[in-house]
Amino acid sequence: MSLLTVSSLQKRFNLEAGFFAKFGRFVTAVNGVSFSIGKNESYGLVGESGCGKTTTARLLVRMYEPDGGDIRFHREDGQISISTLRGKELRQYRQRVKYVFQDPARSLNPRMSVHDVLVSGYRWSGPTRLRLGKADLREKAAAALEEVGLSANDLDKRPSEFSGGQRQRISIARSLLPQPELLICDEVVSALDVSVQSKILNLLLDIREKRVQENRTMSYLFIAHDLKVACHFCDRIGVMYSGHLVEEAPAASLWRDCQHPYTRMLFSAATGIKPTFPGFEGRKPPSTTPADGTGCTFATRCPQATKSCASDEPPMKEIAPGHMVRCHFR
Repeated sequence: MSLLTVSSLQKRFNLEAGFFAKFGRFVTAVNGVSFSIGKNESYGLVGESGCGKTTTARLLVRMYEPDGGDIRFHREDGQISISTLRGKELRQYRQRVKYVFQDPARSLNPRMSVHDVLVSGYRWSGPTRLRLGKADLREKAAAALEEVGLSANDLDKRPSEFSGGQRQRISIARSLLPQPELLICDEVVSALDVSVQSKILNLLLDIREKRVQENRTMSYLFIAHDLKVACHFCDRIGVMYSGHLVEEAPAASLWRDCQHPYTRMLFSAATGIKPTFPGFEGRKPPSTTPADGTGCTFATRCPQATKSCASDEPPMKEIAPGHMVRCHFR
């Protein structure tokens, strides 16, 4: 059963910046992206920097407003389109869908204690905006810290007193405080050492398992550029390139049966094995998505590309149960 459904999502930005910048030249960051996240499922979005992963994630919590498409959240009483949410309803939605940022050193206020970092937002933006007493808030904050492997004795410390991995645990604890149903993890382990990465990933998996045992929903949108990490953590993976979703498949089989040339290139980069297809070396990605939307966005880098690839955009088609790919040759 789906928890969140994204349909034909689009977002573009003006190429120029500043108050006096010209208007009319755009870069399309997200171009017709569609996917769904099931209840208690981990869905991964993978791709190079600039492919549109983070923009897609921020659209899901209305940090950006989409230019097209629809995002639907499935509740007990039916589906809601988040573009229609305002005021109290939007605040309630944002408590059910929380965001964990990549760099905890920048997302945690260094002037605040860990206790204040955890409860400052929750105190005023909880589902019912109840102003809980200080003792209740401290108890909830302590429980959240202990759930991520830290101690209640750390509540009065500052974020600067912790290591990078511990700061990320504090960020996760802050997001878990309102008991969300979906956690958006935006490159949460990319800035950490390999040994610390595995601990954070195992922590997230343990949190989901605990909530499932308690009959609560805990889903993840996991954003990463490392396919190996994503395959370890996720149930399904969507591969993004230049604003498009070019392949989607179960994580357990993607590493073995990936079909899109770009996905194969990502696996080659992650494993250190030479690319499957010759000719990838020296090919540069396009700076922007073609404005008219014609042609395959990967054609400028694909050694298999033909003239039809430059003129006709390939559709997303299912080649096996649960395995979708956007390529003329698949």
